[in-house]
Amino acid sequence: MIKIQNYKNVEDDFFKGRSFGDSNDVVKSVLEEVQKKGDAALRIYGQKFDVSVPAEFEVPQEELKAAAEKLKIEKREVYDAIVYSHDLALKFAKKQRESFTDFEDELEPGIFTGQKTIPVDRAGCYVPAGRFPLVSTVIMTVTPAIAAGVKDVILCTPPRVHPADKVEAGKQGAGIPGKAYVGGKPYADEGIMAAAYICGVNHLYAVGGSQAIGAMAYGTPSIPKVDVIVGPGNKYVASAKKEVYGTVGIDMIAGPTEVLVIADDSANPSWVAADLLAQAEHDVVAQPILVTTSENLANKVAEEIEIQLDTLTTKETARKSVDDFGRIIIVESLEQAAEVANKKAPEHLELAMAIGSERDKVQNLVHNYGSLFIGHYSAEVFGDYSAGLNHTLPTSGSAKFTGGLSVRMFLKTVTTLRVDESKNGIFMSAAAAGYLGDAEGLAGHARAARIRIEKK
Repeated sequence: MIKIQNYKNVEDDFFKGRSFGDSNDVVKSVLEEVQKKGDAALRIYGQKFDVSVPAEFEVPQEELKAAAEKLKIEKREVYDAIVYSHDLALKFAKKQRESFTDFEDELEPGIFTGQKTIPVDRAGCYVPAGRFPLVSTVIMTVTPAIAAGVKDVILCTPPRVHPADKVEAGKQGAGIPGKAYVGGKPYADEGIMAAAYICGVNHLYAVGGSQAIGAMAYGTPSIPKVDVIVGPGNKYVASAKKEVYGTVGIDMIAGPTEVLVIADDSANPSWVAADLLAQAEHDVVAQPILVTTSENLANKVAEEIEIQLDTLTTKETARKSVDDFGRIIIVESLEQAAEVANKKAPEHLELAMAIGSERDKVQNLVHNYGSLFIGHYSAEVFGDYSAGLNHTLPTSGSAKFTGGLSVRMFLKTVTTLRVDESKNGIFMSAAAAGYLGDAEGLAGHARAARIRIEKK
């Protein structure tokens, strides 16, 4: 049963970032081996952790195309949903790209300063394929990279046994966790391959886990080094991304997923319960939270959660998430509800409130969140899949200092300086630079500035 409590009784720990173990020692070993041994290390760890270790890692484009065509024939509604989601995500990402403008401005006579926004050369996307192969994550990681103008977008995802190799793998008792099938054709989850083709991935590699992060960060004979790595994963993938940061850029270190719903008496208890359970089914450590001024709504939502859990196919996971990490917090005012949200800084924040001044007030008060979903019909799940927003968002309080994945991750904002020596600005800047160089004891700096005006 989900926990219900008054705000005054909420523990301080509730607002702290959540940590679920440290895998750094294991990951550091994997990354060191990938740096030293390249593809050989990928094969060693593939045999240890994956169900397949193909002879070559890259899945040919023909396989990606075939997976898309198969999906279109056998599951047309899923194929169309991927296309629709990708189209909206691309529109939104292109709109974001337009907001990063180049300019040059004359700050002083003859001193022209500017900025240029340039895409990175190569981006690496990681897409998990465990219990739930995240087809939508292909869309959310690849699309903003392409909208940013990245010329080479690669994707790594855990390998699968190729259909042509399944008979032989069966004879060997291989192709299962703990006994990988070695030497077959490269293959991956078919939904992920189909989505990769639809979204325009340049290269897909059947490599998973922290070794895939190492391959993209350092490069191997088969997998090229990238400039940035994005995408979610388990604690080993997250730890690997943290370790390689600095060698490459990363989007964020993702922790357990979370949703916080602010609701008043206008909210539908069954809708709120459904949104909380949609988050809870992700993982046993996912955190579904309701904050409300209504004790009546709190009780109804708690009852509705129990009713809906009975028919949920992911009941076991959702049940543990609700019981261990779920929370309904009763507050005295909507201002207090906004305070809870800002202190928690949730990945997803919903305002389950009717149109009006009260909702507007709360919307203006909240400012720490990954994405904000405004109103009863703006379901968080739309943001996950089919509204154009990116679902790769900050967790564990990191929304206090960063936003979600966007085209910005794949862009460099660089600055330019151009000086017209015929105008007075050069004398003013050279004089100021000279004095500051003297003040810092950097005589070479001062000389490099003054020498330009001494010639005149």
